[in-house]
Amino acid sequence: MLDLRYSVLFNSAEGDLAVKALMDTVTKESGKFWLIVEGSVMTADKGRFNEIFMRNGATVTGLAALQEFAPKAKHIISVGDCACYGGPAAAHPNPGGAKGVWDVVKQHVINVPGCPANPDWMTGTFTHLLFYGMPELDAYNRPKLFFSKTIHDLCHRRQQFEDGIFASFPGDEGCLYKVGCKGPVTHADCPTRQWNHYVNWPVKAGTPCIGCASPHFPDGMMPFFNHLPDIQTPAVAVNVKKLGAALTVLGVGAIGTHLAAGVFARRIHKHYLKGTKPGESTPPENLTQLKQDYDDLIRQQNALIAESKNLAVQNQRRKRKSFLKRIRDFWHNEGKKE
Repeated sequence: MLDLRYSVLFNSAEGDLAVKALMDTVTKESGKFWLIVEGSVMTADKGRFNEIFMRNGATVTGLAALQEFAPKAKHIISVGDCACYGGPAAAHPNPGGAKGVWDVVKQHVINVPGCPANPDWMTGTFTHLLFYGMPELDAYNRPKLFFSKTIHDLCHRRQQFEDGIFASFPGDEGCLYKVGCKGPVTHADCPTRQWNHYVNWPVKAGTPCIGCASPHFPDGMMPFFNHLPDIQTPAVAVNVKKLGAALTVLGVGAIGTHLAAGVFARRIHKHYLKGTKPGESTPPENLTQLKQDYDDLIRQQNALIAESKNLAVQNQRRKRKSFLKRIRDFWHNEGKKE
């Protein structure tokens, strides 16, 4: 299905032969090949922090190669958080000037984040491109197939959050929110897809999500084992230390409040690192992403309302059938007595 022409990991040839295969593809199949990039793009000192091959006796940097190949590619896909948004290589103080591919090229880029990216996210995106064309993307150019919901929305411990049952240490029973879980601000389907041949994922193993699929990883997710800051809403700031007690008292009534507050919580990425002082706090997600989240919530709400009405109608029908059945049984039994 896919013909892999050049990969540092999987090349069968080395040196000039491997570079020739790469350049033949770029020149002879311009506009047809897919450019799949792993790793951050180093931009400091004209990209000299990342030299990837030799051509005609001169070293070629990843930055130069990307700028040369991207305009000729049919599709550009960034795989992994580093290639998508800079990732750990772009963490403060970022001496190499690491950036994501879409920050360097003008062409359209599909981002498949994660540290590492789940194999299904990669193969699913490639397959969709091959058979159906461009998948629907969110404001961060992530395929909605895999990144339309937050980990918190899909988490199997979500009910424990609603009930105010929180773990006090990694490995404990309960929602891991207070020990640093970044699920409420990370879009990915890890809870349902899982890892290691679909058998496990961090929260199931008792450790909080560190937000490795987030555009703001890692600086915006650190410290990993500290809880998220206060949930900011237009009206009030809710402190997470008091959240458990409040939810326990409020019970089910808190679900609607949390649903609305959750949208705003995803926009908050304040952080503090001991020993470092990042220049700026992580910016909120853009308005397009916020609008998409609101639209999703409205669709979910409408679907729930429609389903509730449907269940109410079915319940009424069952009650009428049950009542008529009791009448029939009564007269049937009376007839037997006579």
